[in-house]
Amino acid sequence: MDNPQEAQAPGPNLLDLDLTDCEALVAALGFKTFHGRNLFKWIHKHGVIDYDAMTDVPKRLRAALADHALLRLPRIIHSRPSADGTLKWVMELDDGQRIETVYIPEEGRSTLCVSSQVGCALDCAFCATARQGFNRNLRVGEIVGQVWHATRQLGVAPSNVVMMGMGEPLANFEAVVKAMAVMQDDLAYNLSKFRVTLSTSGIVPNIYRLREVSDVALAVSLHAPNNALRDQLVPINRKYPLEELLPACRAYLAGDQRRKITWEYVMLDGINDSLQHAKQLIRLLEGTPSKLNLIPFNPFPDSGFKTTPPAQLEAFRQRLMGSGLLVFTRKTRGDEIAAACGQLVGRVEDRTRRGERPVTVGLPTLPPPGGEPPRCHAR
Repeated sequence: MDNPQEAQAPGPNLLDLDLTDCEALVAALGFKTFHGRNLFKWIHKHGVIDYDAMTDVPKRLRAALADHALLRLPRIIHSRPSADGTLKWVMELDDGQRIETVYIPEEGRSTLCVSSQVGCALDCAFCATARQGFNRNLRVGEIVGQVWHATRQLGVAPSNVVMMGMGEPLANFEAVVKAMAVMQDDLAYNLSKFRVTLSTSGIVPNIYRLREVSDVALAVSLHAPNNALRDQLVPINRKYPLEELLPACRAYLAGDQRRKITWEYVMLDGINDSLQHAKQLIRLLEGTPSKLNLIPFNPFPDSGFKTTPPAQLEAFRQRLMGSGLLVFTRKTRGDEIAAACGQLVGRVEDRTRRGERPVTVGLPTLPPPGGEPPRCHAR
């Protein structure tokens, strides 16, 4: 839907503001702070972006907001359903860049996969988003706006939000943390800390920072049980190797025995899926409260990878479960509309010029699966 506030007014976009910001803005305009609470509630809980429809906001304040603030959202330009009920929305931002948001319905719950950046700079080998390069971070309103649109389109807020769309959330720290706080606010989308998940490739300093300011669930894109292999699949590992990542994750859980780190592990045929890899993975995660998601690789053109055959994936899973690990195989959803894990691409004006660099596929220099696991505190 289009925004009714089309005129470009000076001042902030109200979608970028949390509750405290709304109260401060209203106070600065000469009104009581409770009107800021009402304004925030209209936008998020009721989905109203037309000032004139905000009936318990004074007319003078509505006029002042029209003069001193914006109320703008990403614009849905494409909506594509999958046969399994998955929905993918392509949203266009004010500068013409595009992002993708995915809704996954399940029995008794629903999940919204939200983007945090236009593209991604981390260059993970098996990810279609990485091939598109990187343009910029999303603003708070561009992140929250995805939840706003999904709630309006579906008629109800999703029960779960995962920061697993385009981009690395911890590389856009301040905006992502603020957006997640809006999602959790009981005057907005009222999601509990167990219903919002941030997924990171492992920016270790910001995992420690996140623990200080947020209590959302944490998922980590692991994809390899040793540094040599992970260096090639997830290049951020070269900066923050496993012996730094695992302690940061355990520290994030400190003091809460109910919680676990969710480890995401894309199954790549002949690359990371041997029983020796499973043995290394068991050793790596020992002592860390963990839940492991095995994700069948979702192919995309020229990826250079193949999906682990079902029988091998099941053998891998059984080896992990035999050690006592909590293991799930993620059901592939929305792959025919390129909405599955690792397939989101949007439209990105690539500032990294990655498309001009040669791409090595197949990873011919990977170490043999019998290589030693890293010397990691998780042993």
